[in-house]
Amino acid sequence: MKREYQPLVALALQTGAQFHRPGEDPARVSMDSPALSVMTDLRQIPAATIDLEAPLDAANRFMIRRGVRLLLVTDDDRQVLGLITSNDISGEKPVKFALERGVRHQDIRVRDIMTVGERLEVLLYTDLVHAEVGHVVATLKHAGRQHALVVDLSGDGGAQALRGIFSASKIARQLGMAIQAPEVAQTFAEIEAALGR
Repeated sequence: MKREYQPLVALALQTGAQFHRPGEDPARVSMDSPALSVMTDLRQIPAATIDLEAPLDAANRFMIRRGVRLLLVTDDDRQVLGLITSNDISGEKPVKFALERGVRHQDIRVRDIMTVGERLEVLLYTDLVHAEVGHVVATLKHAGRQHALVVDLSGDGGAQALRGIFSASKIARQLGMAIQAPEVAQTFAEIEAALGR
């Protein structure tokens, strides 16, 4: 027998209504919360990616539009070739590259500044299932990084597939901390001081 469903009540959209964006209002966490509660899960939120040959300025505009500080550099087969961060774009790397190569800033490509895949370290998803936010904070602080990549291992030969990303700024927001300094060590020092650790 087929069940009969009643229609839901519909309201008029109010003038000035806005919309939510993913990650805009993250839930509060503590250092003892499950680590996976602060991971950006790429099974739920599409990865922000960019092409190897994209101009550096385009990468910067895309980060601003997406509200992210890290782009995965990928090829047409969705293979991760590396990553580029907002610190890479706004730091000394582009200036140094331009001076060494004698090129104009607008001629710099993502490939010129990115961190190549072979130089990236990743965390295993299975190691994070029972970990806590404090473990992730300690890992980022120890590495002196703003981000940590998380991979799954597939059944066929243990091939890696990028599953998620930890972001220092997102974790700080979820812990209820304002980020005052762009450097990870200062950010996490502030978090620990505020939490009395």
